[in-house]
Amino acid sequence: MRHKTSGWVVGSGILMGAFILMLSAAPAMAASGYASFIVGNPADVVRPTTGLWVMQGGGTDVDENFRRMGAASGGGDFVVIRVGGTDAYNQYILDLCGCDSVETIVFKNTNASTDPVVINKIRNAEALFIAGGDQSQYVKYWKNTPIEDAINFVASKPAPIGGTSAGMAIMSQFINSATGKYTLTSTMALANPFDVNLTLDKDFVALSGLQGIITDQHLIERDRIGRTLAFMARLVNDGYTTDAKAIAADRETTALMDPATNTISVIANADHPTPYVYFLRRSGPAEVCQSGVPLTYRNVTVYRISPGGTFDLNRWRGTGGISYTLTAEGGVLSSSNGSIY
Repeated sequence: MRHKTSGWVVGSGILMGAFILMLSAAPAMAASGYASFIVGNPADVVRPTTGLWVMQGGGTDVDENFRRMGAASGGGDFVVIRVGGTDAYNQYILDLCGCDSVETIVFKNTNASTDPVVINKIRNAEALFIAGGDQSQYVKYWKNTPIEDAINFVASKPAPIGGTSAGMAIMSQFINSATGKYTLTSTMALANPFDVNLTLDKDFVALSGLQGIITDQHLIERDRIGRTLAFMARLVNDGYTTDAKAIAADRETTALMDPATNTISVIANADHPTPYVYFLRRSGPAEVCQSGVPLTYRNVTVYRISPGGTFDLNRWRGTGGISYTLTAEGGVLSSSNGSIY
């Protein structure tokens, strides 16, 4: 009996042939710079789509993300992109989204960023999801390439775009590019907002309504709200904006955005104890934002929502949540609410 897997047929009496085929295919795969894996119907279909931005703060995936994206895709073709990793999303998403197919494209090197096959696979997607990983690799492999253009083409249809962790990090206009040697912590950022590991970039993925915003992820899990403030202070200091705004989410928590109205609601895994999304804003420069000097940045407004709450980005106003202010004074955070989270 023969079993077909990954394009190679393995059966009694043909193992040597399969081995030779494997050897001959490997150089071509390396040269192309990617691997792709598909479940469902491999033929391209075209379905009517609606816009939906799905931003998860990392951790265990929220099933409802993919149900919502599948509905917004019209049941079309769902594509996952990532640098490294596997096709583990394929069957999981297919079982949830009601889509025609799910395909994962794993980028191996920058060659794939100009490959017309890869570009067309992304452009033809009715839903696109950016997996977690390392956003510095996404910047390196995709920014200012035809892949960036293909992602933005999907967004402009409009069709649903989602991302988790590093995938969420690149969905806003301003991004933590994470190109330093080490992952930036709140302690590092508050002690020195010019720490070499605080690296910013902008104008990558162009999603309507997310202009002028930076995102952060794994917020409570990794105690990152201090570094979120440092990002904001640097955005103003470096001339990116005069009005710093951020959206930050904890793990297993998703900000669902309707780009037709620029409103956000929240979904999360039912057993997650801190299913919060935070909206932070402050105009004008920080009181002290200097290299090697602890950050002083006062009265940053915060609005926190959980499932059931909403936030209107146009008016920068929420319902069903709580509001407070945060201050960094000499690198030490304090809150008008008693708790920084």
